[in-house]
Amino acid sequence: MRVLKALGAGLLAAVAVAVIMGFGALEGWGRKPLAPSGDTGRFLAAATETLKAESKGNAALILVENGQPAGEVFVSKGAPVNRDTQFQVASLSKWATAWGVMTLVEQGRIDLDAPVSKYLTRWRLPASDFDNDMVTVRRLLSHTAGLTDGLGYNGFEPGVPVQSLEASLTKAADASPGADGATKVGREPGQWDYSGGGYTLLQLLIEEVSGQPFNSYMTQAVFAPLGMTRSTYVLDAAPSNLAEFHDVDGSRAIHYRFTALAAASLYTSAADMARLIAAHRPGPNGEPAGRGVLRPETLAAMRKPHARQFGADIWGLGVILYAPVKGDFVIGHDGSNTPAINTTARVNPATGDGIVILESGNTQLASVLGGEWVFWKTGYVDTITVLLEARETLMRIAVVAGVAFLAAFLLVWRVTRRRAASR
Repeated sequence: MRVLKALGAGLLAAVAVAVIMGFGALEGWGRKPLAPSGDTGRFLAAATETLKAESKGNAALILVENGQPAGEVFVSKGAPVNRDTQFQVASLSKWATAWGVMTLVEQGRIDLDAPVSKYLTRWRLPASDFDNDMVTVRRLLSHTAGLTDGLGYNGFEPGVPVQSLEASLTKAADASPGADGATKVGREPGQWDYSGGGYTLLQLLIEEVSGQPFNSYMTQAVFAPLGMTRSTYVLDAAPSNLAEFHDVDGSRAIHYRFTALAAASLYTSAADMARLIAAHRPGPNGEPAGRGVLRPETLAAMRKPHARQFGADIWGLGVILYAPVKGDFVIGHDGSNTPAINTTARVNPATGDGIVILESGNTQLASVLGGEWVFWKTGYVDTITVLLEARETLMRIAVVAGVAFLAAFLLVWRVTRRRAASR
């Protein structure tokens, strides 16, 4: 009985400690912001110090306050970069792609809740054990379509022909390690499961519905009206002011190209992404949110929760929901790819405050600093930070919970032993 009581006390103590520490990690207990609340200068100084210390390549950061640039930081280990330098931004591409899809929704040419197959003629989802008609445009945008491709695209080296769009959907030759690479319905639609293949399917959708090449439509419908003159999914043969690619050791790295333009191939500048952020609020001269590309109510619909993980809202239509703010969310997207590309763009639509970080030479630096910005602005630990710190947090919880288990076990064992001896 003494052993059972001691074990029970130990388990209870361990569980209590684990719950408290887990909740504290999510709530930011003990976490210190990079700067005092509202001190933009201190935040920029701290971010500059971090970028200079941690970046092994190029980085461009623009801080946005009330829809206007409030500070800039540029770091380079090679050719200088500036606010107009183009970076390849990996999965940050998906946010812009979602804008393109929603322009067609607004035009009445796409129904968010219709099967995507309704619009496709060049390629079809393969037969599966599930109902392919449950794969809707809404579910593709929110990664809830049941696709199990696991993509992740590594891209194609210079001189290697890229696949056709249809071939890539069937089986991506540039799938990241461990990814299945086949765009197919492998589980019941409805649950969140990140799918690069879903966005390649949206690329095909835009081409089929618009009748234009994907990049041409995106330039005409989204980039040009927003003034994003340095944004494209397909580079010219000899681009000017393209950021050099660097690996984690600072060495020059390969510039990969992609079939999966919508998912991974956007080239853009920090200034252009700051324009995208600014477009989520009315402009200084009365311009509406969306700047005529999308209606304000469409932007609001895109940040409504469509997917949850571990009880938290994490995804809207094409955007990550980083942290709750007064009935809304800080939104945006991160990007990460080989050899060492990491990018983020985040905005609080209620205030017009945001941050853009485009970086190569470090696999997590932009996401880490983006998380610091969210915590500095809102006091919340954001979705990506939780994922980045999950292993370290779990190890710390395991160690402390183990100590709590042992302490409670020994305490109850001694107390019950003394009571037994005194009888």
